[in-house]
Amino acid sequence: MTQPAEPEGASDDAPQEALSLRPLAAADWDAWYDALEVAFGEVEAAERRALWRALTEVDRALGVWDGAVPVGSAAAWTFRMAVPGGAVLPTAGVTMVGVAPTHRRRGVLTALMRHQLDEIHELGESLAVLKASEPGIYGRYGYGLAGWKLDVRIARSRVRILGPGPGRAQQQRIRLRLADPARSSAACERLYARQVPPRPGMLARRPGWDRLSLLDPPEERQGHTALQCVLAEDRRDGELLGYARYSTKVEWQHGGAAGEVRVREVTAAEPAAHAALWAYLLDLDLTDTVLAENLPVDDPLLHLVSDPRRLCPQLSDSLFVRLVEVGDALRSRRYAAPVDVVLEVADEFCPWNTGRWHLHSAGPATAAACEPTDAPADLALSVRELGAAYLGGGTLAALARAGLVRELRPGALAAASHAFAWDVAPWLPHEF
Repeated sequence: MTQPAEPEGASDDAPQEALSLRPLAAADWDAWYDALEVAFGEVEAAERRALWRALTEVDRALGVWDGAVPVGSAAAWTFRMAVPGGAVLPTAGVTMVGVAPTHRRRGVLTALMRHQLDEIHELGESLAVLKASEPGIYGRYGYGLAGWKLDVRIARSRVRILGPGPGRAQQQRIRLRLADPARSSAACERLYARQVPPRPGMLARRPGWDRLSLLDPPEERQGHTALQCVLAEDRRDGELLGYARYSTKVEWQHGGAAGEVRVREVTAAEPAAHAALWAYLLDLDLTDTVLAENLPVDDPLLHLVSDPRRLCPQLSDSLFVRLVEVGDALRSRRYAAPVDVVLEVADEFCPWNTGRWHLHSAGPATAAACEPTDAPADLALSVRELGAAYLGGGTLAALARAGLVRELRPGALAAASHAFAWDVAPWLPHEF
């Protein structure tokens, strides 16, 4: 979780002398996390807090201290993220960013971000990503909005699943089976892992992170049942083709059932399994509404339902990407079309990125090259815009229409925008 603890307009680049920035010691974790909860104005369930403590990479956590009191925090997790073309790259997952309300506008956040980006660069990770509780602050640190998500609220009696075209035989070979979420987790994790490379923005799940997918503190259920899991399997050999995790809440209004289904996750390896799982979720007895958060913007559900308006889709920001090492990041992904362009990149926070970069690729089947150059620039942009376009979701052309990318050579924008785009939308289902 990240929080804008220092608003736009703060001018200091470093904490005042009374404050000290230093790596976190394991013994200080509780006090450090207590300060983070104050910054967020919330107290987490004990079970969730214990899991965050177990997952924290202490050697990648930073704190700012006022004497003996922690007043600022930032951390990173060691992840690997899929990028266009199927490569899964080392990526820093920025998290636990907060500043005490008593210490805002004192350069605390700026110092944390600068120190953290230097460390990420030294570790050789060319990418950093985050999810922002409030996104307005992170652009000035070079993070661009690269991925969106959809939330849906479905009046289930008003829609039906149409099914994937002529695939009735395929649907008939699928068996749905309720399973214990924990006992089925290993098989579900193997299926999740197979979905990572084709989808930009997905994070490979590291050992121990499967526990976050199963976390279900009773005090967070808000009247819902414990977490449930349904598996979609091949009748012929029992192969797992998909799964859904969800909970239900029974309510009654005017003598009738008006329960709710809260969908936590739907993962499927093929269209028929995806359709079967959603048909199941939209047909649970005693329920009236199905809620699902964090679907990809190109989710097949948009095309499977009889009336997409009844999904009441709501779009919101999800994944912010920062290119920490421009050359390595740009040559590590594939491009949808041939591209030969010189980019003039501005990067105030990571000066090693500032300058002109010659990017060229023969298309999606070949590796790209990206090197510093003195050749005239074709496009001018900041590292934030590169981050926004990097995963192929937002386009350079759209950013140019917003005045954020400048075309310096006629025709360069259209060609580069087409090459950066990708036919699978970025998506981040992995919480952190």
